[in-house]
Amino acid sequence: MINLGFKDRNILIIGGTSGIGLAAAGLFAGEQACVGIVGRSADRLESALKKLRASHPEAKIVGCVGDVADEDSMRNAINSIVSELCGIDHVVNSAGIAGSFGESVDQVRAEDFIEVQRVNVLGAFLAAKLTLPYLKEGVDPTYTLVGSDSGFVTAPGMLAYNASKGAVVQLTRALSVELHKPHGIRVNSVCPSIVDTPMSRDGMGVDSFAEVDYPVSTPEQIAWLVLALASPNSIAVNGASLLADYGYHARSSFPA
Repeated sequence: MINLGFKDRNILIIGGTSGIGLAAAGLFAGEQACVGIVGRSADRLESALKKLRASHPEAKIVGCVGDVADEDSMRNAINSIVSELCGIDHVVNSAGIAGSFGESVDQVRAEDFIEVQRVNVLGAFLAAKLTLPYLKEGVDPTYTLVGSDSGFVTAPGMLAYNASKGAVVQLTRALSVELHKPHGIRVNSVCPSIVDTPMSRDGMGVDSFAEVDYPVSTPEQIAWLVLALASPNSIAVNGASLLADYGYHARSSFPA
């Protein structure tokens, strides 16, 4: 059995009440880590904590309501988690929104475009800024972002989302350079294609991905990549944005 190195480590997962974040919380707890999750909805937070504690009764799992794009809200949530866990070693930011899909550039409202950047980009920045004082004191500290293949490839009608996830790729690089040498903090991101989450089903306008003719990952499959990057076994990996898109980005569009 591979030891990922998370036993008794303190993990903070922002956006940990559903989807990839919730799946990651479960995997970390299964590795005997102490886990704190943050989400915007008190109801979803309560449901997530109940599910996690039932599955991992031996693990320390705590939670707090917080808005990833509101600095004061996030500061309060992070401080609350730190107080309960007595520190942070690893941070995962899985919070994000898709915005509206299917609108051309002249149909996208400025306020809707900004809202996607506020949550997906500002939120990722605030997570790094506000956890830095604690990560500097952590053991083998890491910050892992959940990005998207939409940071590398585009499709019509996804302008705001594409812009935000492209920013996450570059933010990953910038933070990896700024935080590694002085503080020993590694920063990486996982960039999946479609994952079977409530956000994806809503954005794609489907109730299920069961009958689609393209590959769809489970939240647990992507969460495993989050743990792999955060593990001290991956000490040489820093500044990477790991595409998890079944190789679609490598395919040529040349018609021959």
